[in-house]
Amino acid sequence: MRRPRIFLADDHNMLLDAYRRLLEPEFEVVGTASDGKTLIRLAPPSMPDLVVIDLGLPLLNGMDAGAQIKAIMPKVRLVVVTMNEDVEVAVQALRTWASGFLLKKCAGTELVAAIREVLAGRSYITPHTAHQIEREFIRDPAVQCNKTLSVRQREVLQLLAEGMTMKEAASVLCLTARTVAFHKYSIMEQFNLHTNLDLLRLAIREHLVSTA
Repeated sequence: MRRPRIFLADDHNMLLDAYRRLLEPEFEVVGTASDGKTLIRLAPPSMPDLVVIDLGLPLLNGMDAGAQIKAIMPKVRLVVVTMNEDVEVAVQALRTWASGFLLKKCAGTELVAAIREVLAGRSYITPHTAHQIEREFIRDPAVQCNKTLSVRQREVLQLLAEGMTMKEAASVLCLTARTVAFHKYSIMEQFNLHTNLDLLRLAIREHLVSTA
């Protein structure tokens, strides 16, 4: 009987090794990635049944990478394992592409249980986050996430917020430095920003970079 195929994405190699040791008795780990760009490149040819993904990935954050993976591989299941306890982030991921949402402080046995649930066609939300979502819904069932950045703007903003120069960001995105500059200053005009610190604050607000 074929074991379910799992792909792992986290920017900490020690965690990737720990996940592999935890999961391999029951699942086949078919690949790993330590940044969002590598995840997009390596996961599809690995043909996983499920992807375990951290939201704090460099180069391309897990929120956007997860959405792209789901678009490329509609049948793949995605389980978020993150340090981010923001209920808005959880709701956004679960509404758009994720089937499971766990916190990194959860026990390894919970991750295995969540993967089993998701592979069986169900969803899984770690109890702490589920309670937060319930409370948020009770307070305001019509909570909306008003994000107006384009996909390209999000990519540019993340790389600049991670400390790359416009030239370095252009190289990663296969653009010209002039195009990156255009997106940068369009973002600044759109959001009435004046400094690179303002850009960093926007990136944090948009959950493109981690504050941890």
